[in-house]
Amino acid sequence: MDASVTSEAKGRDTRAETLVASYERAGYRRCAPAILQPAEPFLDLSGEDIRRRMYLTTAPDGAEFCLRPDLTIPVSRAYLASPLAGQPAGFCYLGPVFRHSSDAPAEFIQTGIESFGRPDRAAADAEMLALGLEATAHYGLSAPDIQIGDVALFSSLIAGLDLSPAWKRRLVKDFNRKANLAQDLDRLVLGGNNSRPEYQGVLAALAGSDPKGAHALVTDLLSIAGINAVGGRSVGEIADRFLEQSALGASAKLPRDVRALIERFLSIAGDPDEAAHDLRALAGESNMASALAPAIDLFESRTGFLAARGIDLKRVRLSTAFGRGFDYYTGFVFELTDPTRTGDPLVAGGRYDGLFSRLGSSEPIPAVGFAVWIERLGIYRGAP
Repeated sequence: MDASVTSEAKGRDTRAETLVASYERAGYRRCAPAILQPAEPFLDLSGEDIRRRMYLTTAPDGAEFCLRPDLTIPVSRAYLASPLAGQPAGFCYLGPVFRHSSDAPAEFIQTGIESFGRPDRAAADAEMLALGLEATAHYGLSAPDIQIGDVALFSSLIAGLDLSPAWKRRLVKDFNRKANLAQDLDRLVLGGNNSRPEYQGVLAALAGSDPKGAHALVTDLLSIAGINAVGGRSVGEIADRFLEQSALGASAKLPRDVRALIERFLSIAGDPDEAAHDLRALAGESNMASALAPAIDLFESRTGFLAARGIDLKRVRLSTAFGRGFDYYTGFVFELTDPTRTGDPLVAGGRYDGLFSRLGSSEPIPAVGFAVWIERLGIYRGAP
């Protein structure tokens, strides 16, 4: 092997080890989840982009596994299975993740932090962004672009609209897939599902039926047909999506002024103080203050903690339309990038308070974290 390549790799490893050691000194326990993971949590909880890039394998007993495509879910599962579950705890890690890519290595190294159980959400969010900025500074990039968003703001807006529960769930899920969101808003304005698929009669028969019974029926029919999985989705997930279509097809029409309200909300951008002013104005003018006020209050509290940590708010850009492509995010999200290079995320993360309930926790557990792309930062000259 070329000596210069070996030296470069050792330099990357040294800097990464130094970085994760700083997390340990800050009180985050180092962990190393298994590389081979059960596939179901990733298929159920990650976004479409991750699902289609996963490396899947099937055990002799039929169980599906994957090479871990991220570390948030493995660390979360390990915490939930430990005696610490439900208590405040923080973890850090350094290791490979695996995602198929046509123009980049399928295996790459990430370090990062996951913080669980902290009730002071705004302060914890600010700490994650501050530690993320320390990571880029560690590699010699002192002033990356800072992009933030807040899924909770959009969820609060949708919760306050006069829509069926199925459509509210669908629009919030669509938030991370902007093309899907635009298409579904079109469908609603036109009046529900106008495509009339061949199985529309089946959908109509299922609409309004007992959810558990309908799910069992669809699952049985798929199993009888010999369908075990399609596109990485389990029979249960296929059944869920089929039943969702029956609920969506029966939904009411969305007035155009409500669509205009959603689009106005998604156009708000600027530094956090400017954005908060625009959000308050929209909430007041649209009679949405009761729906949006709690999320805006949390947003402004977080902004205060960011300022207290010495982060220049004029460098922070908030976009209400910004999401990260992972279905499990529920609140604050952020990315640190260098547009003078590729613009790819160097550090990214956010809040995912709903993940533990979806993993089987009987009680909700606050959670926030971020990941650092070591190879992307390795091009900068930083700490040895």
